[in-house]
Amino acid sequence: MDGSITVRGVVTTRPRHLRTADGLAVASFRILSVRSAGSSHRSWFTVTALRRLADAVERSLAPGDAVLVTGRLRVREWTGTARGSTAEVEAEAIGLEVGAGRFSPASAAPDASPANDR
Repeated sequence: MDGSITVRGVVTTRPRHLRTADGLAVASFRILSVRSAGSSHRSWFTVTALRRLADAVERSLAPGDAVLVTGRLRVREWTGTARGSTAEVEAEAIGLEVGAGRFSPASAAPDASPANDR
């Protein structure tokens, strides 16, 4: 199953960042999405980011951050000692949810002091 989705969730793992033999930057992390406060409906997603987005993930995200992820959904089924499926999102865009996370407007700009507005 493939499709484009937006998922709202909380980062639950420290992002892993690596470079392939060809130099492609790749980052991945897990998020937990809860339908609403007090809801027992929970969905887990593995998020993968590539290239510059992967580098930004490495610098910007940490466990506990509230994020919005837009990308391509892939559901992979697996078998072994048990059967199951994993939902993966190949991210096109990732944003911190500024109303819920540790985002600080002062940390987003290099120097936002009025003296530098000239």
